[in-house]
Amino acid sequence: MKARITACIDGSVISSAVADAAAWSSRLLDAPVKLLHVLEKSISPATEDLSGAIGLGSREHLLAELTELDERRNKLAVEHGKHILEAARQRCSDHGATHVEVEQRHDHLLDALLECEADTRLYVVGRLGEDHSLEKQVIGSHIENVVRAIHTPILMATEPFHAPGNYMLAYDGSKTADAAIERISTSPLLANIPGHIVMVGDDSADHRQQLERVCGILSGQGHSVQPHLIQGKVIDALMAFQQEHGIELKVMGAYGHSRIREFLVGSNTSRMLAASTVPVLILR
Repeated sequence: MKARITACIDGSVISSAVADAAAWSSRLLDAPVKLLHVLEKSISPATEDLSGAIGLGSREHLLAELTELDERRNKLAVEHGKHILEAARQRCSDHGATHVEVEQRHDHLLDALLECEADTRLYVVGRLGEDHSLEKQVIGSHIENVVRAIHTPILMATEPFHAPGNYMLAYDGSKTADAAIERISTSPLLANIPGHIVMVGDDSADHRQQLERVCGILSGQGHSVQPHLIQGKVIDALMAFQQEHGIELKVMGAYGHSRIREFLVGSNTSRMLAASTVPVLILR
């Protein structure tokens, strides 16, 4: 079984929420936490490119100064990252995480996450990155790529994070959705949280039977859940349901080839995640 929770820490305002969400998950899953700080590969021109751009006859001290500046910036980024990780490690420990380790590396974020996926049972990321403040309708620039590529569950934290008192799960009746129900039913993460299983579709006997069946699976494992069959455009209907019922955690998945899959793997991914004011647990 994948044992570790891998949390992405980048020094943005959302990092505290990521640490809190990782600690919450750690307590419920009884799993260790790895706090990962990825220093993206430098976007500054390589020194050999600079020397070519400066050209013969230019003053060599300019190249030396640029190289020194780049080296100093990288060194400061490493030191800053260490302080960020230590603060997050302390916060996780203070909030009850079972075991916390830290890692800093130079890499592309997605590559780093893919490399450690075999040892990860849950990723925790922030809705915003360090390039953004707490802007509304904005998600971190890497989130959509991560959601598309990673097959391990991802918890997207929002600021501030607090232990959710309920959750809603968007269900569409597909085989992949049923697999998600099975996964949730046997996981301690949501076991003691009241849940709302929500299907967006026509009010038909078939849809109601599907909802009753999956709610029975969850109830059989001790979950307290309620079925809901609602109508409308998927995103708008789910967002309205969240507001009406005071939902504190959304559980979504890329399910089959349904309308839900279209917005989780298609062009509406960013809209749904950016619009969320509560954490989102993404299942693939």
